[in-house]
This record gives sequence, C-alpha cells and structure tokens, in this order.
Amino acid sequence: MAWRERIWAREGVDDDTIEECTQGQPDQVIEIEKPIVGGDFARAGAGASEIKRLVKKLAVPPAVVRRVAVACFEGEVNVTVYATRGTIKARITPACIFVVVADEGPGIPDIEQAMQPGWTTATPEVREMGFGAGLGLPNIRENTDYLKVRSEVGTGTILEFAFLLRDI
Repeated sequence: MAWRERIWAREGVDDDTIEECTQGQPDQVIEIEKPIVGGDFARAGAGASEIKRLVKKLAVPPAVVRRVAVACFEGEVNVTVYATRGTIKARITPACIFVVVADEGPGIPDIEQAMQPGWTTATPEVREMGFGAGLGLPNIRENTDYLKVRSEVGTGTILEFAFLLRDI
C-alpha cells in the first residue's frame, strides 16, 4: 500500500503558512519530544501534559492552551490505543505551535471515515476503559488551525497540526 494524505486547514492557512511559522531564530524556538508506548494507558497523555505545561509558561492565551492540550492529548491517546509505539514532538516559535504525532501501527485504511465522529476500531476492552469513542481525530481537527493526516496501512500514521499565534 502507499501513504495516503489529507489536509484540513482554517481559511488562509496552507503548507507555506505552516512552513513559514515554524521557522525562527534558534534562541526563539523551543522543541520537546516524548515517546509514547502503545498500550500503556497509565501514562497516556503524559507527553501532552508536558507540552501543555510548557505552553502555559510561555504566556500563550488560555484559549490556545486549551486547544493545544485537547489536540495533543487526543493524538497521544490514539497512539496508545492503536499503535505499538510512537512519539509526540512540539516545535514552539513566536508564530505558532507545531506538533507531530507519529506512530508505528496499523495505519488508517480510510482517513475520511476515521474523521467521522463516533467511528472507531477500538476493542470493547479499550472502550470499557473510557477510550476509543471515535472522537480523537475529529477533536484534533476542531481544535487546530491546520491538520495533516498521513497514513499507510501496515506502517503507521503521522499527524501534523498547528496553532497559529499570530494573524496570517
């Protein structure tokens, strides 16, 4: 199979906007990367919480902090539920917060279907724990200015999403 890709973006936001906003002088860029272990529900969301704490310390507006927290948590939980391992990385510049969640997992056969609220392939056991309600990707899309989903069945999934801190 081949990698499939789908992008959702707020009006006026495109790949060039995102490329530009992720640039910055070395002393203005903060990067953080955390591993995610598939099936480790006790630590699900730990990386997202660390990113949220960092963003709060940088005096980002509370509404943006909330959006970052929601999207990062949903991305991290998806890796925990579906993949064997992954990472969550954030790059923070004066212009934006850019996050990449990448995993080694089953991949998403139909990205459009996976974006439908309530659609899930989570096992009954995962659902009993309160995860796998089928709201992860829709919540990420709802809370970001830009979302790119790339996936290959049998290989994994890469989410790239951004929160603009300045008007475009």
